[in-house]
Formats: sequence, C-alpha cells, structure tokens
Amino acid sequence: MVLLAKCATIFSLLLLEKYFLCSLQFLMMFLLFYSLPGYMKERSSIAVIGLSVHTAPVEMREKLAVAEELWPRAIQELTSLNHIEEAAVLSTCNRMEIYVVALSWNRGIREVIDWMSKKSGIPASELREHLFMLRDSDATRHLFEVSAGLDSLVLGEGQILAQVKQVVRSGQNSGGLGKNIDRMFKDAITAGKRVRCETNISSGAVSVSSAAVELALMKLPETEALSASMLLIGAGKMGKLVVKHLIAKGCKKVVVVNRSVERVDAIREEMKDIEIVYRPLSEMYEAASEADVVFTSTASETPLFTKEHAEALPPISDTMGGVRLFVDISVPRNVSACVSEVGSARVYNVDDLKEVVEANKEDRLRKAMEAQTIITEELKRFEAWRDSLETVPTIKKLRSYADRIRASELDKCLQKIGDDNLTKKMRRAVEELSTGIVNKLLHGPLQHLRCDGSDSRTLDETLENMHALNRMFSLDTEKAIIEQKIKAKVEKTQN
Repeated sequence: MVLLAKCATIFSLLLLEKYFLCSLQFLMMFLLFYSLPGYMKERSSIAVIGLSVHTAPVEMREKLAVAEELWPRAIQELTSLNHIEEAAVLSTCNRMEIYVVALSWNRGIREVIDWMSKKSGIPASELREHLFMLRDSDATRHLFEVSAGLDSLVLGEGQILAQVKQVVRSGQNSGGLGKNIDRMFKDAITAGKRVRCETNISSGAVSVSSAAVELALMKLPETEALSASMLLIGAGKMGKLVVKHLIAKGCKKVVVVNRSVERVDAIREEMKDIEIVYRPLSEMYEAASEADVVFTSTASETPLFTKEHAEALPPISDTMGGVRLFVDISVPRNVSACVSEVGSARVYNVDDLKEVVEANKEDRLRKAMEAQTIITEELKRFEAWRDSLETVPTIKKLRSYADRIRASELDKCLQKIGDDNLTKKMRRAVEELSTGIVNKLLHGPLQHLRCDGSDSRTLDETLENMHALNRMFSLDTEKAIIEQKIKAKVEKTQN
C-alpha cells in the first residue's frame, strides 16, 4: 500500500510538472506575440518558398529534393516551427516548393529557409540567391499556374497536375494539410483541369518525357533519327512516357533496362506499336554500348554513368553523327556531368530541355493568356472563400458574449424568485425564454455575418458588418484569433 501511495504521488507530480511546462510554454509564446504590436496588425499569410528549373541549377535542386514518401514527415517538421501553421511540399524533378500558412511573414520565411538549409546542407545565404518567395494572392496564383502547366519547361505539361493531386492525397492520408492549404491545392487542381479542357495548351510536347524525345531527335541526323538505336534505363512513370512519345514520333524499337521485368511487360502489354526488348540491370553497360541514344529515368541516388563508363563504350557510327547522346531526365541525375568531357558523348539533363520549349513562342504566349483568364477566375473564388473565414471568429465571440450576458441575468432572476418558488418545469421555461430572446436578437446580426464568399459584393458588406460589430461590442476578435493559434501550436508541440 505504501508503495502504491508513493507511485501515485510521483505520478501526480509528473502530471503537475507536465501541466506546468505546458502552461509555461503557452505563457511564453503568448507574451512573445502580445509584446510585439506587429502581430496584432498581421494576418496569417499564405507563402511559397522554393526554387525551380527557372531559378536554380539541377545540382542545387537535387540536394533539396524530398521523396514522396517523406512528404508527411517534412510537413510535420515544418508545422512544428514556431510561426508555421500549415504546410505542404511539392517536390519534382523541376521544382522544390514549400507552401505554408505563416503567423508572421518575415519570421515564417526565415524559419522555412533555415529548415531548407539544414536539410540540404546548403548555407542559407547561398540558398537565398536562388529562392523565390511569394505571398498571399501571388503565392496562390503561382500554384494555380504550376498546376495548369504554365510554369513548366514544357507549356501545359500534364504530369505536374498529377503531382499536385498527389500532394493532396498524401496530405489526406497523413492528416498533414491544414484548411487553407488543402483548399488552395484543391482549387489549383480545378484551375489546372479547366485550363487543359478549355484551351489547347496540351497540344505538342506537354511533358518532360516528350521534350526529352524531341530533343534527342533534334540532335540526331534528320534522315537517320528514326532508325537510331534507342535505350531507356528505368521503366517508371517517366520512362513509360518516353516510350509513349517515341511511338508518337514513329520509332519502332526500344531497349528497356530495368531492375525487374514486370514493369517492362506491363508497358509492352499496353503499347503494341513498338518492339520493346527487355534487358536486366546487370546488362546495362552492354546495352549502352549498342545504343545511339540513352534515356535515363531512375531513382538512383548515385550516377549510373561516369566519365570512365562513357570512355569504355565503343564509338558511334558517323551516320549517327559519331556522338552518343545521354538524355538524363532524373533528379538526382543518373549521368554525371563529366561525361560531357568525353568527345564521343553528349549529356543533356532536365535543364537542357529549355531548347525544345523555345519552339513556337508566339503560340505558347497566346495559350498562356487564355489560361491566365481562367486562373484569375479561380483565384478570385479562392480569395473570396478565404476572406469569408474572417467572420467565423466574430460569430463565435458574439455568440459567447450574448450567452454570458444571458447566463448572468438569468442567474440574477432565479435568485430573486427563489428556488422554493420554482418547479423544474417553470425553471426550464424561464431558461428557454432567455435562450429564445437571445437567439432572436442574434439572428439578424449573425445572418449578416454568414457568407460563402461566392459573391464579392456580398462579401464586402459582410466584412463591413464584421468590423462594425467588433467595434460596437468590443469583441477583440484579432487577439482571440492569435490566442487560439498559439494554443493550437502548443497543443501540436505537446502531442
């Protein structure tokens, strides 16, 4: 019994200590926020911090790449930062972008950059030279443009829309996406679908894989291009698209090197218009020695081809230009840059696909203008929805304010009447009377605070009503919002 009593005492002390530490943490964060006037004037910002093929070389992008299975962990780490409420990671071969809802723009950006620096080993000062940072409507528009394929190397690229969808699926499975980020990504998917359905933006080369095929054929002698020996290393999604676009260009045969034959058989079953020859991974260099063009698309963390490997390969016939082409569409890269030092080899990676994209610029600009009209419509819908959320705290505070007055006055009334003079039925009737009066008085104001954001004129009126009620009843909603967010951060940290 004595031992049980001691255990109970220790357990109680541990609970008390945990409660004290939690309370202390909340108090410190609360004082931090309230001691800085800027917080009271600052609305949570949606931000995107990242780099892409347009701003950073592949050497930097591959250091920052986050594998899809690690997205939930990255989101958890980001949302544990002091000024980050919500987060999402979009990491592809062409970009690494982090979308967040930040309690403070400056502090949140700094925390995310520090996180990126720690993850990649790249100094923050060096990262800043290549990063782009966008806020609120600019950040949202950027995501919509990415989803629509307007920010891709190849206009209208379809694969990026699938990757944006995967961010949502991954977030739903892990419970990582917050309300704002989740809605923003879903609206971005809608924008991307509309752009592809309502414009002809997807005509021509619309993916990294198709651009890779076009680039290879451009570099080969025109009369011999379709008879060149094609080798594909990797039978994943990107590799499968390479085969698809080789068929579209008229190629009749491709050799595919892959770890297992099952994926190659699946591609062979789906695509009947081309001869697909399977070679195991152990025969990769032998297959490369017989190829004029080598496409690489694997998840290997280390290069498959180095300078030594390229030097050991036999020369290419003069009819094919005398140069073996390596078209590397992987990030991290499968072909080392030093392979280009070999006279009989040329290396092209995802950055080099810009050459293909430059074709038909005028047509691309016209399609992009059509797409921007659609994106602007979807952006207005999202921003109206987000603005409409501002009234929710006011509704709650006004309801709470009225309920406190009702409870206080009801208590005074019941004390004057006296418990002896009231039956349970009479007490219930008086309580229902007080509740009914409050509900009827609040019905009008609350109706004028409810808005789904679909009508911008109605939304403006709703926000005016919200500010007026805040002033009239001294609801102090801004402080309540910050306090609620601090509590949420503390609870998330404790969990």
